[in-house]
Amino acid sequence: MNIAIIGATGFVGSAILNEALNRGHQVTALVRNPGKLSVHHEHLKIVKTDILNIGQVKDALSGNDAVISAYNSGWSNPNIYDDFIAGSKAIQQGVKESGVKRLIVIGGAGSLEIKPGLQLIDTPDFPEAYKPGASAARDYLNIIRQENELDWTYFSPAPEMNVGNPGTRTGKYRTSKDTPVFDEHGRSKLSVEDLAVAVLDELEKPAHIRERFTAAY
Repeated sequence: MNIAIIGATGFVGSAILNEALNRGHQVTALVRNPGKLSVHHEHLKIVKTDILNIGQVKDALSGNDAVISAYNSGWSNPNIYDDFIAGSKAIQQGVKESGVKRLIVIGGAGSLEIKPGLQLIDTPDFPEAYKPGASAARDYLNIIRQENELDWTYFSPAPEMNVGNPGTRTGKYRTSKDTPVFDEHGRSKLSVEDLAVAVLDELEKPAHIRERFTAAY
C-alpha cells in the first residue's frame, strides 16, 4: 500500500514507520523537520510539511491509500491542548481534501474507561503533567466521532507503554474498544513495537472502522 505517516519522527511514529517499511509498504513521511528523520529506505519519501497548512497536507497526502497520524504537539509544549486540537483538525481536513478515505489516528489512553463512566484521566492517580495532552486527545476523539466521510479509526495505546524503554516485537496482543486490556496482574502494557504491529494489522485488515480500539498483552 501507499501509506502516509504524520509524526514519523516521534516515539510512536518512528515505530510505525519501521513496521510499515518492514512490511513492504511505500511510505510518505510528513515531517516538520526532515533532519530529525535518520531512516533511509528505497520505499520512503520524506515531505517537509506544516500540518497546520491544510493545502500542504492535502498535496502531501494525495495519491496515498491511507494515512496514519501519530501527531503530537509536544508534551513539554505549554500550549499542547490548543495546538493538538488545531493540528488534529487540520490533518483531518487535509485528509478529506486529498481524497484519501482511510485515516488511523493515534490518540491517548486517558479516555479509556477503567469502569463504567470513569475514564482513566479522571482518576486521582492520573499524572497532572499529562492532563492537558490527555484532555486534548480525549476531546479530539469526540470530534472525530462526528466524522462521517472518512473511514477513520482511533487507536488508544495501552496505559503502560514503555516510553524511553522500548520492548520487543512479539507480534502478539489482545484488543478492546473503550476499556483497557488487562493482564492477569491487572496491568495494561504494550511495547511500542507491538503497538505498531496492532496499527498496521488494522490498516491491512480493517476491523474498527469509525470506532476506537486499544491493544495490550
